[in-house]
Amino acid sequence: MVPTQMTVAGAVVERDGDLLLVRNRRRNGAHDWSTPGGVVDPTDASLIDGLAREVHEETGLRVESWIGPLYRVEAIALDMGWGMQCEVHQAVAFEGEVVVEDPDGIVVDASFVAAADVPVLLEDCFRWVRDPLAAWLAERWSPDASRTFTYEIRGTSLANFEVVSVSVE
Repeated sequence: MVPTQMTVAGAVVERDGDLLLVRNRRRNGAHDWSTPGGVVDPTDASLIDGLAREVHEETGLRVESWIGPLYRVEAIALDMGWGMQCEVHQAVAFEGEVVVEDPDGIVVDASFVAAADVPVLLEDCFRWVRDPLAAWLAERWSPDASRTFTYEIRGTSLANFEVVSVSVE
């Protein structure tokens, strides 16, 4: 089966050493935390425009300047019929107050979180979200040293899957 390809963008937004995370409500009712971002729509002029739109919808913040990508994530889940390519960029300048008004109804909370609390909050998010962010937070490489994390996922649903291979370049 040829997978449905998604282009996704993620944001690293920091303020006073804290990282902005959003709490997502999944279809099965579970919650997890991640950085803001989402699927880039065909109507978005560019990946960065889509990312800025997602961050604003999910958090109320307006990002004025970006650097990146800090890293890329590629995941393929052939059994589920999808593939995903994600670029994660860092907000350099932003304004506004954190207010959640996600039109998709997925993001239900957003907060700047102390660095020490991030690993605990990310325990329940997907590995292809958690691991690259944890690596970047530990090493804080620049966009000039951007990395690509590739994941192969097996299983027929996100409720029952395993990550069978991971590579980092």
